[in-house]
Amino acid sequence: MSVIIVGGGMVGTTLALALSELTNGSLPIDIVEMNTPGEHQGDGFDNRSLALAAGTCQRLEELGIWQYLSAQSQPIETIHISDKGHAGLVTLDAKAHHLPAFGHVVELQNVGQTLFSLITRQPNIRLHCPAKMVDVSRSEGGITIRLDNGEILCGKLAIAADGVHSSLGSQLGMTWVRKDYHQTAVIANVQMSAPKANWAFERFTSHGPLALLPTRHGRNSLVWCHKSDVSAEVLSWSDEKFKRYLLSEFGQRLGSIERVGQRQSYPLSLNYCERHVSHRLAMVGNAAQMLHPIAGQGFNLGFRDVATLATLIKQAIDKGEDIGDYALLAYYQQLRRKDQQQMIKLTNGLVNLFSDSQMVKAAVRNAGMMLMSHSSLMQRLLIDKTLGQYKR
Repeated sequence: MSVIIVGGGMVGTTLALALSELTNGSLPIDIVEMNTPGEHQGDGFDNRSLALAAGTCQRLEELGIWQYLSAQSQPIETIHISDKGHAGLVTLDAKAHHLPAFGHVVELQNVGQTLFSLITRQPNIRLHCPAKMVDVSRSEGGITIRLDNGEILCGKLAIAADGVHSSLGSQLGMTWVRKDYHQTAVIANVQMSAPKANWAFERFTSHGPLALLPTRHGRNSLVWCHKSDVSAEVLSWSDEKFKRYLLSEFGQRLGSIERVGQRQSYPLSLNYCERHVSHRLAMVGNAAQMLHPIAGQGFNLGFRDVATLATLIKQAIDKGEDIGDYALLAYYQQLRRKDQQQMIKLTNGLVNLFSDSQMVKAAVRNAGMMLMSHSSLMQRLLIDKTLGQYKR
């Protein structure tokens, strides 16, 4: 009885570690990953970051993983939401809602290396990296994957954690629904002259939503959405021009921009797999659904896939049942469907509301923000939606 995980990013590695922890290291696990963390990394200033919701951090702690990541993280204690050119403004304070933090920001480079290090300490986990899946076949009782280095992996269950339009899922007939937002996310790190520790900013601009997350060393991680037809122009801007336009859209809440790092971009769309399970196959994370980054919920939603599936596999092992049985996988799909659909609906609705400059929508969203700024109940409803199943 063994599990094969295709994809060794954040989702794949946390799933492997969760399974190992829950089964006390008794479950053989294979992880297949093409890239070693850090092998293409340049200046540390340009490390990419990820926001982990409080519920995600809490569950990682229960699984014995967070203790290795917490020292590398920066807490989010205040969230400032504004709309350029309008009066709507909301400031959310974690302490006011009896929370230590809304979540934490981690640098993917550091976290990836830490998770890989933890995996190498688990004798029941075999890491195949760099390696690529080239072929997969299924029988009634198992699944077999052939790698580009000639290795053959056999298991009772394969889990696709290899991102949107998963190679494993595609080879096994899985299909995705896609909605193009006609936007491109430009990401970079910036150094501000007057940074606010532990503050995260969400600003809605004429170009599109803009988020600044706090990271260690006083830097901020920027995600700035632009219409796709101008994204190439934005990427061609010089550092000075980029800083000038960014400051004009964000304002001087954090002072001037002292440094901006390398810009990268990726197109934004909603992608979700029509089915999340098949014979001897389960989909998790971005392989199952990939969201717009407007609410920062992508990995957090995917990690709830991880936690649910790991728990069900552990329960099946305890009962002596087949961990790849279709009834178990169908139950996983059923348990995850409501959360997935609600988060897709939330992020899709926010994109439609906050990426449109029409006066009617601008009036509606600003009226809502002004009301929320004076209503702790409305704030609590929004916070509870984005904490990631946090247990108070």
